[in-house]
Amino acid sequence: METYHSLQQLQNELREGSYTLVSVVEHYLKSIEENKHLNVFLDVYHSEAISKAQELQNKIDSGQSLGKLFGLVIGIKDVLVQKNKEVRSASKILEGFESQFTATSVQRLLDEDAIIIGSQNCDEFAMGSSNENSAFGPTLNADDNLKVPGGSSGASAVSVQAGLCMAALGTDTGGSVRQPAAFCGVVGIKPTYSRVSRYGLIAFASSFDCIGVFSKNIEDNALILEVISGSDDYDSTVSNKEVPEYSKQLSFNKKARVAFIKETIENEALQEEIKNSTLERLNWLKEQGHEVEEVTFPHLDYVLPTYYILTTAEASSNLSRFDGVRYGYRAPEAYNMESMYKLSRTQGFGEEVKRRIMLGTFVLSASYYDAYYTKAQKVRRIIRDETRDILSKYDFIIMPTTPSTAFPLNSDRENPAEMYLEDIFTVQANVSGIPAISIPNGRDKSNMPIGLQVMTDVFKENELYAFSNYLMNS
Repeated sequence: METYHSLQQLQNELREGSYTLVSVVEHYLKSIEENKHLNVFLDVYHSEAISKAQELQNKIDSGQSLGKLFGLVIGIKDVLVQKNKEVRSASKILEGFESQFTATSVQRLLDEDAIIIGSQNCDEFAMGSSNENSAFGPTLNADDNLKVPGGSSGASAVSVQAGLCMAALGTDTGGSVRQPAAFCGVVGIKPTYSRVSRYGLIAFASSFDCIGVFSKNIEDNALILEVISGSDDYDSTVSNKEVPEYSKQLSFNKKARVAFIKETIENEALQEEIKNSTLERLNWLKEQGHEVEEVTFPHLDYVLPTYYILTTAEASSNLSRFDGVRYGYRAPEAYNMESMYKLSRTQGFGEEVKRRIMLGTFVLSASYYDAYYTKAQKVRRIIRDETRDILSKYDFIIMPTTPSTAFPLNSDRENPAEMYLEDIFTVQANVSGIPAISIPNGRDKSNMPIGLQVMTDVFKENELYAFSNYLMNS
């Protein structure tokens, strides 16, 4: 098949008979097989995808009505469950576990006739910024196989980057959609917290986790988010706000008020080429008549520690359910209940997951609860209020998505906390609960992608998409 540009284009060609949907699926299955070295898919639903494609092709041929996403071949991160499918969170501790139900977001894809082609690798329990923490090995960046794709949804980003599927669902707790989107040169959105139901998402940090979307263009991204968003009886935290038709509101024809945060542009950690490409885009907006102003965010240095204190605390609580008792891995040499807990968790969890559980248990302990956890909750509120105060005066905040482009695999880092700095520009949106998107913004001298991040106020994804579409098509 020809290069895929947009779902709407493909749907038109399917209706005209230029392709059959079975041939489209076979094209992607072949691409997955040819790119196995990238280590993107943990499971490929070969026969199921072909069968679904044939079923939908019969509907196309007979002129029957079809869902909004017919023809879409999509992958899902291995933290979203499907009934009777194995799900692992890229961890040994969930070895052999098959889900008894389907995540709401996944079911909504299926209900609109999307074809799910497989489950995708990730950092274990979505904890990481490089996709190197998986129990099933690292995923490789398709632009340079010696570099990481970002994390934790790195494989989902690579699947779109390398043309292994048209789009993918990932999750974003502190930048896990936007950072790999930047490293892989694709579009990745983290919606407003509560916009998408978390039912069927294996939790990392419940007050931060968001299901997001990867795609090559804004139009497809908007349509997929439109489908998976909205109220859900199975999730008491999801918003009941009406979901706009994002995909039909992509024109942007007003003058925007844009803020950029001084502390992100002048940050010592920022790669020079990323700084220059961000400033070039801001200057272009000025030339087009948009209002672009520098603002300060004095609490930027507190965003990352606040995020890691709260997310490790929530992870410590959420991951206590994986204990070798009810499902998943159980240490074979366990001889009593205590040894079963200790050995199963020690052997089943990877190093980064164990590190975060220990950190979270520490900050929740009686002696340190107020000193760390309570204080971090108060700081979170300050960060949220200051961020939304900026957005009460400006339509958008623009900043780099990441401080650097994709870094080499197996980068030697004496202190594991150095890896946490990869999230320095993305965690603000998660701490504040606002929507944010990463879009491609050129390449560095090594020809690796650079990402531009745009943020706006809560439940304004329609404006975020329209402005991002304007930027990408300029």
